[in-house]
Amino acid sequence: LQDLSFDDTARVASEIGWDGIELALRAGGHVLPERVEDDLPKMVSALRARGQQVLVIATDVRGADPLSARVLRAAARAGIRLYRTGYFRYRDAVSIPRQLDEIRAQLKDLAALNAEVGVTGLLQNHSGNGYVGSAVWDLHALIANIDPRQLGVHFDIGHATVEGGLSWPTNFALVQDRVGAVIVKDFVWSRTPGRGGAPAWCPIGQGMIDPRFFARLKASG
Repeated sequence: LQDLSFDDTARVASEIGWDGIELALRAGGHVLPERVEDDLPKMVSALRARGQQVLVIATDVRGADPLSARVLRAAARAGIRLYRTGYFRYRDAVSIPRQLDEIRAQLKDLAALNAEVGVTGLLQNHSGNGYVGSAVWDLHALIANIDPRQLGVHFDIGHATVEGGLSWPTNFALVQDRVGAVIVKDFVWSRTPGRGGAPAWCPIGQGMIDPRFFARLKASG
């Protein structure tokens, strides 16, 4: 929907039957961070006119810098309380524990900003080498001592299965008390000769995602 106008986004979301959208509010997104004060109210107004809402915003926010603060304050004024943080990546040839210590300090400052503004940041587990949180255990270690109302988890069962295979129930159990939102997508493994396997995303229910995840999600509260 990102190429549509705000009004057309609301119309299409309503026709599909959604309750709302995850809004890309980041560089190259539907709403640009530097225009957040002007454009976010327009998007929210267009959605509300059709009974829709912004359920969560996907952002580049990774710290308490001035632009991130502007984005989060504008979101709070618009009644949006959940946002997905930007991604963190591991640097090559640098100690992983050392990098986690650096990111933990950064997230501590961000959590304080979230508490001040009244929003909750969510870190997504993402598949792929180099992503912080792809193993889920490192994500948990980063925020274990932070109030989940300030920083939680945007749990992605697709990425969790890509990375965890059969151990996705353990990874979900690790963070389930901190889950603020869930992303659902499905995949099958594809094979490229000479390069091994890679996930190919597909319609939900046609891939590798174990449907028992949804029973666990419901039971988790």
